[in-house]
Amino acid sequence: MFFRRYLIPRFIQYFLVIFFGVTAVFIIPRLLPNDPVMRTIAELRARGASLEPGAMDKIIADMTQMYGLEGTWLDQYGAFWTRLMQGDLGVSFFQFPTPVSSLILTALPWTVGLLLTTTIFAWVIGNVLGAFAGYYSSSRWAQGMDAVAMVIRPMPYYIFAFALLLLFAYAVRWFPVSGGSSFGRQPSFTLPYIQDVLWHSFLPALSIAILGMAVWFQTMKLVVQSVVGESYVQYARLGGVTERKIVTRYVFRNALLPQITGLALSLGLIFSGALITEIVFSYPGLGTLLYRAIINGDYNLIMGITVFSIFAITTTVLIVDLLYPLFDPRIRYS
Repeated sequence: MFFRRYLIPRFIQYFLVIFFGVTAVFIIPRLLPNDPVMRTIAELRARGASLEPGAMDKIIADMTQMYGLEGTWLDQYGAFWTRLMQGDLGVSFFQFPTPVSSLILTALPWTVGLLLTTTIFAWVIGNVLGAFAGYYSSSRWAQGMDAVAMVIRPMPYYIFAFALLLLFAYAVRWFPVSGGSSFGRQPSFTLPYIQDVLWHSFLPALSIAILGMAVWFQTMKLVVQSVVGESYVQYARLGGVTERKIVTRYVFRNALLPQITGLALSLGLIFSGALITEIVFSYPGLGTLLYRAIINGDYNLIMGITVFSIFAITTTVLIVDLLYPLFDPRIRYS
């Protein structure tokens, strides 16, 4: 029953989301008025390149093949899926002839290392503090933390990030203005390089963590306050159960269930959140790579990052969804 009613529908949804998402990635660029091949030719001419008619025809044919624009839309769609199954996302235009997959794999560790760790950190700390603040809501420290969270939470992220950048990078100069590591330093698994990377990532991580903790804190606080009023909590108190056990075994555990769903959605939004964060701090991740691809009209790279994001988001949500029955026994026995 559990396998048929819970697991199979989620795998079906997983593959349908990937199918329709990738199909949308294929169709949308082809509806735009700009032709990537003719745009490339125009840029070559703008740079002063003198192209003979025969050479121009050869370049147009090569570019058409490179962008996967040969034949009808149906032919292009089949070729698109064939290359995708082979892990071939094409080559980048503005970093020609580097494959798109190589650029994504180079930028991916920066984005995952920054946003994944800060998202999970903010989720854990925000939920723990919110749980105790919701249970002991009448205490002064809980009311003080709630007041601080109410001030921080409504702030637009880019304003908050710029404020940290101006204060700690320009005013007091405690942290670097941009980049993921010092200029000219070669990546290596050594303590000095790791310290340099952590130093550069502190401000962007701090901006994500503070706003994230404020959101999780207030959400968890409201959920706990709702759970505290449930009858099983009152029975536990009347039965002489210790406060510590009531908080950890009854209140916190049940209030955590909707927060796990929220975590799955937050992990799925990592790649969309990377764009603003990495642009503000000039961080060398997928967000910066996508921004450069948009500026340079690199269709292959834009499509490659989007397709990768679709796979990453849907897979993350699926994994969390499959782990959810471990936290909620009602699903296992439904």
